[in-house]
Amino acid sequence: MLESFLNNRRRKQNPKTQQNNSDLLLWLYQIMVFSSNPLSLSVPDPTFDTWLRDSGYLEILDQHSSSSSAAPFSTTSTTTTTTTATGLFISFFSHALTLLSLFTLNPFSKLTTDDFSGPTPSWTRSFFADHGSYSFPSGFGQARLRVNENVKRYARNYASLFVLFFVCSLYQMPLALIGMISSLALWDIFKFCSGRWGWDRYPVIRQVMVRAAQCVTAVILLCLNVQMALFCALGVSYTVMIMHAAFRKLTPARQPAHSR
Repeated sequence: MLESFLNNRRRKQNPKTQQNNSDLLLWLYQIMVFSSNPLSLSVPDPTFDTWLRDSGYLEILDQHSSSSSAAPFSTTSTTTTTTTATGLFISFFSHALTLLSLFTLNPFSKLTTDDFSGPTPSWTRSFFADHGSYSFPSGFGQARLRVNENVKRYARNYASLFVLFFVCSLYQMPLALIGMISSLALWDIFKFCSGRWGWDRYPVIRQVMVRAAQCVTAVILLCLNVQMALFCALGVSYTVMIMHAAFRKLTPARQPAHSR
């Protein structure tokens, strides 16, 4: 019903008015904080949440999850003071379970190659932002929503962090650094020899030389512990990605343009 009403209004209005109405609608949703059936609309809450999710208003769902979890906690904390220790234990236990559940998520389930083709979000304004852009997830549902969306938005930032951590790991492990440089030099030599002696005209010889170069590269990487540097970089970057994506609040994907 809500979607049909909005579609009928959009067909009758010009594009500028449609943009203003969309911004007004978003503002009303944020002010009402998802009260049941706002403005007496006969729309069930699950249907309303699904429409917002499909329409791209994920930041409103994120705010709704935070506000709905904070309200009962503040109520129970003011009703009695004798159960403070129990409440703190339950809160600590639930937070610990939420943190552990983060590592059961698959952050790459909705990731596509198109997420790496766009521009890199700003490190200061979008990726790190200020302290108000972070909050502890209220539960597993909110953590999963944040992780799936933030990994898509900041995929290029996380890839850059992985490269940075891998370079730092190589710097801390000189043998691994030597092995990485040696393997790259080996393939440069192979490319030079292939062009110098025309191995492209002899497919069998070229295939044999490729297999030999692969075996030598594998031996170099294993003997000089390059795989350990790679595993360390993967572990640190994965942990940073999960924690940042779970604690980073969802923001509108596109900021509304301010008319002069």
